Amino acid sequence: MISQTNALPPSPSGTDLATFNQILQPVWQVYNFVKYLATALATIFLVIAGITYMTSGNDVSKRESAKYIMSYTVLGMIVVIGAPYIVQIFTS
Repeated sequence: MISQTNALPPSPSGTDLATFNQILQPVWQVYNFVKYLATALATIFLVIAGITYMTSGNDVSKRESAKYIMSYTVLGMIVVIGAPYIVQIFTS
């Protein structure tokens, strides 16, 4: 029978953390770029959906389409902005 030890891995040293932060810096730059791009696109889609909703008149399909665009745009922004927090929850 093989015995298993429940030894924890060694805690990271100062150089390990510095190397990790150095690797993480470009990742944060890419994330910030994507976040700002998504925010700009979300604003454009919300304006288009708002105009579509206001000009829909009695056309129920246009009104529903505008509501879906607004809903998915807001949901997408919640995911984009909340992604670092979700990752932090799973990694800690």
